Amino acid sequence: MTTSVSIGRVEALHVEIRRVPASRPLEWLRRGWDDVKRIGWPGLAHGALIAVLGGVLLALGSTHMYLTAAAVTGYLLVGPLMTTGLCELARRREAREPLGFDESLQALPRNPDGLLHFGAILGLIALLWFVLSAVLLESMLSSSVPSLAVALWGGADVLTAGQMLGYVLCGGVLAAIVFSVSVVSVPLIIARHARASEAVRASLRVTAANSPAMVVWAGLIVAVTAFGFVTLLAGMVIVAPLLGYATWHAYRDLIA
Repeated sequence: MTTSVSIGRVEALHVEIRRVPASRPLEWLRRGWDDVKRIGWPGLAHGALIAVLGGVLLALGSTHMYLTAAAVTGYLLVGPLMTTGLCELARRREAREPLGFDESLQALPRNPDGLLHFGAILGLIALLWFVLSAVLLESMLSSSVPSLAVALWGGADVLTAGQMLGYVLCGGVLAAIVFSVSVVSVPLIIARHARASEAVRASLRVTAANSPAMVVWAGLIVAVTAFGFVTLLAGMVIVAPLLGYATWHAYRDLIA
């Protein structure tokens, strides 16, 4: 008898994509809201931490419009990774497992490599955005990146409406990329031990197979997140768990 042994190779994760109607994201938000009410303080604690982080970034970037825009955009680009504990809470509620803040952190050691690599992907996109921002300001938009003195103490440099529009449009393109690679990535990583590359490919397939629903879902995310910012991040205490839980329900509907 001959035995074949494969060393250092991991079997690829098989992911079956479902198609959903365009209106389905509304149901994800409804279920997410139900989770917000039922899970309670552990999710709100995550929301408070996310809001505090956003407040710190905005405070650091408040001295210049460029820094403010960069802080907000960077905050949103790495946002999917911040939902890890919230997705774990939604998973636990569905599985009728104990719910608590400590329990929500158990998602981190379950697949640390997958989360670390996915975080590196989002970090790379955020870094690309910061570099692109500098290029836009110094060339296409005929402005300049703020000096260290301006960054620390503020200054009179401001961006015109046209410059800000171009800046936001470029940021929107990168945000769309992040959305496409992260639709189901975090739930796949923590629930099925997917590698980051597998989770990203699955998210891209989900986006391609459910374009109408993804457009609606992206619009809802923008609208709900805008509410969090309009309330000076106080609303993010509710918005973050709402979107985190809804992300889990999106995963459950979109992945067989």
